Amino acid sequence: MVSLITIVSKYLILILCLIYTLSSFTVFLGNKSTERITDILDNQVWYLFTFHFVCYFVLFIQTWELNVLFFFAAQIVFFEAIMLIYPKIYKRCSRKMLNNMCFLLGIGFIMLTRLSFDLAVKQFIIVAASFLITALIPLCIEKMTFLNKLGWVYAMSGFGILLVVLFFGSNIHGSTNWIKITENFYFQPSEIVKIIFVFFVASMLSKAKEFNDLIKVTVIAALYVCVLVVEKDLGAALLFFMIYMMMLYAATAKLIYLLAGFGSGAIASIGAYFIFNHVKERVMAWKDPFAIIDGKGYQICQSLFAIGTGGWFGLGLNQGRPTDVPIYESDFIFSGICEEFGVLFALCVILICISMFLSIMQISTRIKGLFYKLLCLGFGICYIFQVFLNVGGVTKFIPLTGVTLPLVSYGGTSVACTMLMFGIIQGLYMISNRKEVKDDGVLEEKAER
Repeated sequence: MVSLITIVSKYLILILCLIYTLSSFTVFLGNKSTERITDILDNQVWYLFTFHFVCYFVLFIQTWELNVLFFFAAQIVFFEAIMLIYPKIYKRCSRKMLNNMCFLLGIGFIMLTRLSFDLAVKQFIIVAASFLITALIPLCIEKMTFLNKLGWVYAMSGFGILLVVLFFGSNIHGSTNWIKITENFYFQPSEIVKIIFVFFVASMLSKAKEFNDLIKVTVIAALYVCVLVVEKDLGAALLFFMIYMMMLYAATAKLIYLLAGFGSGAIASIGAYFIFNHVKERVMAWKDPFAIIDGKGYQICQSLFAIGTGGWFGLGLNQGRPTDVPIYESDFIFSGICEEFGVLFALCVILICISMFLSIMQISTRIKGLFYKLLCLGFGICYIFQVFLNVGGVTKFIPLTGVTLPLVSYGGTSVACTMLMFGIIQGLYMISNRKEVKDDGVLEEKAER
């Protein structure tokens, strides 16, 4: 009976995810009335709760552990607080982003519960605490009108944190990008630095008047990337590089800068291949992982086996072997999703991430003031490119970079900083609805209509 329920449930789970994904794009189509959009967003809440219930029902009947039920109940309370109470406090928040954030968090909790209940509980506690802390961020972003004036403060503080990690950090999984707090607690400073970096670039580019100003910002951004490469944090280095290039192009609208930047990046990548052994190893594992399956190619091979085993519809929740992939709970959680939920479900996850990105870009185009536009754009690029690096790495589309899938993968620093980033974007959304912003980033009251 349990096997039958598991088989039937995987199709029901897929249908619910497909419906949710479709609704997340429907809100962008046509000139829908406010009432119609509200109905769609309200329905998304029910899709999420139904999807969540089905998954945890399957997990419960397979284990018959009451802890699973208590954990499920705690999540329901948490999601209700976010999706129902939060919009009442911030009446002009973006419910599209809020719903997508909760759906992705829900997928992460479900997968982590299946993989490791202790890690799932730990992740949930971090998420809940992060939400309480970041709940005031939208209000702070709206009220703190001086943020565009702290460019050099952002530059020095972010770079200083990276230097501390370089000299005093701990090496985990080949990268020196962690700070050890206690024996069992590590903090990844590059996650918070990427937020500081976006603020730095937005502040400096919004005030750049001459070519020399661009040179100064570019040199500092290059120093950030160089330190990350030395730390062997290749994923973060690529992420920072892409963020800067897209923000530079958006600020100047000059294609030559973009082409020159990508050309320089290509040359630097070739140089890094010959200078750093860890870069060469990642590329070799990407080119032909099966030739070195007993060594550096083991991770990607196991990931590909998991994805192929799952097929289009998956094996069913708790029916696969995702733990065969090293670092399955963080870097390779997408492989586990493909194996147990199927490739179609995984494609829906990617589309929901794209929907989130489109929502951020929509805010960026609506908000006035170059500083706020660049800030929103930078966070949007940061989010979607991290998704690309994670999914591309585990599917062998690009070499592995060691970054997490935002909101889904296990990782306290990652999920906390991602929620902080979305809190900032919610603040920008409220600014775009309630204020007019001058080009220098100063807010002016907008007459209510």
